[in-house]
Amino acid sequence: MVKVERYSDVAGFFALQAEWNDLLGRSASNTIFLTWEWQKTWWERLGEGDLTLIAVRDDEGALIGIAPLFGTRDEEGLATLAFVGCVDVSDYLDVIADRGHEEAVYAALLDVLSEEGSSIHWDRADLCNIPAASPTRRLLPALAEARGYRVRVAVQDICPVISLPATWEEYLSSLSKKQRHEIRRKIRRANREAQITWYIVRDPARLHNDVEDFLDLHRKSAEEKNEFMEPRMQEFFRAIARVLHQRGWLQLAFIEVNGERAASMFNFDDGDAILVYNSGYDPQRYANLSPGIVLLSYCIEHAIRQGRKRFDFLRGEEAYKFRFGAQETKIYRLIIEK
Repeated sequence: MVKVERYSDVAGFFALQAEWNDLLGRSASNTIFLTWEWQKTWWERLGEGDLTLIAVRDDEGALIGIAPLFGTRDEEGLATLAFVGCVDVSDYLDVIADRGHEEAVYAALLDVLSEEGSSIHWDRADLCNIPAASPTRRLLPALAEARGYRVRVAVQDICPVISLPATWEEYLSSLSKKQRHEIRRKIRRANREAQITWYIVRDPARLHNDVEDFLDLHRKSAEEKNEFMEPRMQEFFRAIARVLHQRGWLQLAFIEVNGERAASMFNFDDGDAILVYNSGYDPQRYANLSPGIVLLSYCIEHAIRQGRKRFDFLRGEEAYKFRFGAQETKIYRLIIEK
């Protein structure tokens, strides 16, 4: 028998804090976007509607599952449940389930959602950004259908990922001749025509200024990025940078051209992978030196030297990601309807 606990406010995060990341490390869904730090910060800064944290314990009281959900009304007026973090700024989401206990966790979740008179009101569960390899995608649909629910599963987006070799030269050799030549040419040209310095920021005392510089470069990059980075989103970036920097998970990189910051990458160091979360550059200054491309190249080389196995561009099918050798991976949307 399993025991289910339900939390409906931010106090639930604190009730589960000591166990959350340990469970995540035992799951098949271990990603920075499901850490306690990310989930709590997202909810506090961007969350809306009704929070529902469902925790599942085994008969000895050990935590074996967490379903972080929130409820809102969609455009049709339907009560809709979604993952905390869904949809725009959390690239991988899931039910967190201890390996080997997934079916028990999913069954307990469906039991809670099926209770008559439950305080959880829903017409639809719209679960976004589930990785292709997730047991949730494989197992939950059949369990839900067996209870009479309508289920739809569809590809939601593409996440291009580079599988990193042991050396930079091996990586370059894996690219097309044209792309290999372009990377080398851009790096040589930048260093020939200007004083180039790149680095990952380390000093916590300077983090606030560093994040402000990133935000400035991000907003300058393109009109759609400027629109995306509205005041509430800026506050989220500031908050998540502080939290992840404290844990050693933030990789905020800059490239300077003649002493001036010209491009930045807001990455995450997540186990054996570097996740490319966002970037920015000033298109009006030094664009001829391709500082964004040069910085990306340096970050890939650094990841290889640090022994990382994956360089994950996260969501989006931009052509440059594939020119740098990324291969397509998929994330899925799972919809369960009464």
